[in-house]
Amino acid sequence: MTFELKNLTRRFGDRTAVDAVTVEIPQGQMVGVIGRSGAGKSTLLRMINRLQDPSSGSIRFGELEVSALKGAALRRWQRDCAMIFQQFNLVPRLDVMTNVLLGRLNHRSTAMSMLSIFTREERIMAIAALERLGIEQTALQPAGTLSGGQQQRVAIARALMQSPKMLLADEPIASLDPLNAKIVMDALRDINEREGITVITNLHTLDTARNYCDRIIGMAGGRVVFDGPASALTATAVCEIYGSDKDGAGIDESMTSTSINIPAAAQAAGALQSAAVGTLAGARA
Repeated sequence: MTFELKNLTRRFGDRTAVDAVTVEIPQGQMVGVIGRSGAGKSTLLRMINRLQDPSSGSIRFGELEVSALKGAALRRWQRDCAMIFQQFNLVPRLDVMTNVLLGRLNHRSTAMSMLSIFTREERIMAIAALERLGIEQTALQPAGTLSGGQQQRVAIARALMQSPKMLLADEPIASLDPLNAKIVMDALRDINEREGITVITNLHTLDTARNYCDRIIGMAGGRVVFDGPASALTATAVCEIYGSDKDGAGIDESMTSTSINIPAAAQAAGALQSAAVGTLAGARA
């Protein structure tokens, strides 16, 4: 099903955070949304999930008018359109398994949810989601004891438990080191490719958007100023999205990179180890 935003706008008083955004996204695409802080990326995702209401415009998913939903119908959409946050939004004192199982709440009766009664099938689903993300060994640990990268993977597992039709990720790797960022992005791409789920993710690193996304949408001042494949993201397009420095030069893309060169890192580590051995041997002699 096609997902469509038409003239979507969100105002906060006199300020327009998202300004007449119109895009169509076919089912199964992985879309990266890039832009400077304050460009409207997070507000756009929060409107798609209906955590914030549009000031005007429409959101459609197939025949469903998302922007008009209320009550139980809205809760079903928020179940079908799972959201992953930069801050993870886990309950630190609860164990990992329970945090993941919370993704089933909108599939269950109110009584069962209040009593925290989860079925055997739901627990099997939760373990399978954790195994898929390589963190099944943390199932009984309090979520607050995990590293940032592990917590983000728990958040992804919780989103999978919603059996979503669409997955939104708001800066999912912003607070992660390069290696954990790669693990999280690999997981999102795997979900996109294996389940055919549409993934829309806000990113602050250009190399990540280029490497993982079928399509890149660039925002500036609340408007879409670029929409196309990674190959079309030229220096001119990047300048239009991010602007120029005081001398009129474009941005240095190395400053927006989370890439990690593992072979080079291993080579450097080996060189350091050899130097250390040589120094030790010289000291013994």
